[in-house]
Amino acid sequence: MSETSRFVVSSEWLHNELGSPDLRIVDASFYLPAQKRDADAEYAAGHIPGAMRFDHDKVANHSTGLPHMVPPPEVFAEAVGKMGICETDRVVIYDGPGIFSAPRGWWLFRIMGARQVFVLDGGLDGWKSEGRPLETEVPSPTPCQFNADLRVDKVIDFQSMLSIVSEGTSQIADARSFGRFTGSEPEPRSGMRSGHMPGAFSLASSTFSVNGKLKPLSELRQAIEDAGIDFGKPIVTSCGSGITAAIITLALESLGHEDNALYDGSWAEWGSRQDTPIVTGPAHPDRV
Repeated sequence: MSETSRFVVSSEWLHNELGSPDLRIVDASFYLPAQKRDADAEYAAGHIPGAMRFDHDKVANHSTGLPHMVPPPEVFAEAVGKMGICETDRVVIYDGPGIFSAPRGWWLFRIMGARQVFVLDGGLDGWKSEGRPLETEVPSPTPCQFNADLRVDKVIDFQSMLSIVSEGTSQIADARSFGRFTGSEPEPRSGMRSGHMPGAFSLASSTFSVNGKLKPLSELRQAIEDAGIDFGKPIVTSCGSGITAAIITLALESLGHEDNALYDGSWAEWGSRQDTPIVTGPAHPDRV
């Protein structure tokens, strides 16, 4: 078995593929306020040649009041079609630091029907550090028809999450930091309660990468098993707002685990409500 995820490509590979007629490159950078980075400004200052900017908060469902929720398929299809991306293209998605918001883009494109989607190892920071080419002009692609086919089984809504928590039908992997999981650290969003969903496992998203590059498959598996998660059972990933949960999803899919879904509202939804069960302190799951 290869030690590298089949969903991740190197900067060298991408550099060699620049200009290929079926290749589409997407800058899906997203930052939290604490990171003090501006994704749009960084794109304007210099991006990988041919890359189109994908804004998680713009191409989203704006009817929920929650950040960057999965958009209706027709909204997604219109947006990426204007970017010149078809579901049959090879799509490489990157962010600034490497394995942060790009996996969310990877997950979103895949559940919408794109067939060949990859994450750039090392991200734009790694690309720059290696002295690879950048451009500042915004590409003007020829629009195309993206035929969206949403995998609804891959997206968990609030009512489904309530059932999962009460019935224990899936394992819950929480990608937030351990401090936020236990409730010892405050949530970055105001008005949020602290803690975690009953029965959830702590699996910080930072566990899966080093210097912006995804760890070898054996280390991904070890991290998941060390968290107490059983590969033979269904898994739902969650995080602060649905972005870094996709890092766990990337690790799972890289290891061949397909019986997984992502709780789109994540803690931004669960922690902001007063009618949701919350546990503080280290996890002691009563179901495995």
